[in-house]
Amino acid sequence: MFEIPAGLLAWFYSLTNDYTFAIALIAVVVMAITTPLTLKSTKGMLEMQRLAPEMRKLQNEHRNDRQKLNEEMMKLYQEHKVNPAASCLPIVAQMPIFLIMFRILRGLVYRPSEANGSGPIAEATLRAIDGSSDANPGFIPRFLAIDSDLYQSLYDQVEMPSFGLDLSKSAATAIGEGLGEGLIYALLVVGLGALYFGQQKMVAARATISPSMSPTQQKLMQYLPVFFAVFQIFFLSALVVYYIFQTLLRILQQYYITKKFYGGDDSLGRQAQRAGEAAKEEAKKSGEPTGMLAQAKRDLGGARATEKEKSEKNAGKKAKDDAAKPSPVTNKRVTPSKSRPTPSGDGKGRPTPTRKEAEAARSARPKSSNKKKR
Repeated sequence: MFEIPAGLLAWFYSLTNDYTFAIALIAVVVMAITTPLTLKSTKGMLEMQRLAPEMRKLQNEHRNDRQKLNEEMMKLYQEHKVNPAASCLPIVAQMPIFLIMFRILRGLVYRPSEANGSGPIAEATLRAIDGSSDANPGFIPRFLAIDSDLYQSLYDQVEMPSFGLDLSKSAATAIGEGLGEGLIYALLVVGLGALYFGQQKMVAARATISPSMSPTQQKLMQYLPVFFAVFQIFFLSALVVYYIFQTLLRILQQYYITKKFYGGDDSLGRQAQRAGEAAKEEAKKSGEPTGMLAQAKRDLGGARATEKEKSEKNAGKKAKDDAAKPSPVTNKRVTPSKSRPTPSGDGKGRPTPTRKEAEAARSARPKSSNKKKR
C-alpha cells in the first residue's frame, strides 16, 4: 500500500533532486486523483439541494409514516437520477490518502532510536551490526527501495535540508531549539492556516453553502480548518509543505467549481440555492425549525418512530400468532394403582367397589406361599 506512492515520490526526487519539489509533485498527483470525485460530489450535493422543496413536501405528507416516506424519497431520487451517497465520495477517498501520505512522509525520516521508546535497544542493535560507537544514528527511510536516490540521500542523515529549512523538524521542535530559528517554521504553519481560511472564504462567497446550515454553523465550518492548522505545529515540516501545496491546488479547484456550477443564474448552483431558500420558507410557514441540528433531530425522531412502529408490529404479529395456535391438550390421565381398578370418568364400565366388598374379595383369595424353592 505504501510502497507505490513512496516509489512515485522517489521518482519525482530523482527528477528534481529537491525534497520540496518532489513533495509538490506528489501533491499534484493526489489532487488529480481526488478532483474528479470532488466535482461529482459537488454536483450530487447541488442536485440534492435542488430537490429540497419536493423533499420537504414529502416529509410533510408522510410525517407519520417513515417507511412510506423512504419509499417516496427513493422514487424521487430515481426519477431525477440523484445519488444521495455521491457527496460522501471525497471524504471516503481522502481519508486513506491522508493517512498514506502521513505515513510515507514520516517514514522518510524514520529513526529506530525514536520508535515507540525503544531507543537504547535500537542503538545497541545498530552498534552491534555496524560496529559503530555513534550514539545518534541517522535516518533509515521506510517504504523506499534501497537503491533509489531518495533513500541514498536520507540514509544515516540527521537532516532533510531544502531551501534552508530542515524538513525533518516540526515547528515545536525548532522553536524549542531557538526562537529565531523556529520563527521561520512557525510562519509556515501560519501561512497554512491563512490558506485554509482563504479556501473556506471562497466556499462561503458562493452564498449559501447548504440550505440546512445556519449562519453560525457556516462560520464554524469556515474556521474549523484554521483550528486544524494549529495542530500542524507538532507535525514535520515536510507534512506542512505538503499541505501548503495541496491547499493551493484546492483553491484553484474551488475557483473552477465556482465558475462551472455558479457561473450564471441558470447554473446548477444558483438553482440549488433558490430551491434551498424555498424549502426554508416552507419550513418557516409550517413552524418547523431549520438548520442542520434541527434536521438531525428530525431524522433521529423519525428513526425512533420507525423502531417503535417495528416493535409494535412485531408485538401485534406475535399476539396474532399466539391466538392462532391451538390450545395445548393437557393429559389428565393418572396411572392407576395395581391394587385397585381403573376409575371411569364417564360412568361407563365396571363400578368402583366399596371398602367392604374389597375386604371380602381379599379374604376370599387363596393365600400364596412365601417360601422359595431351593
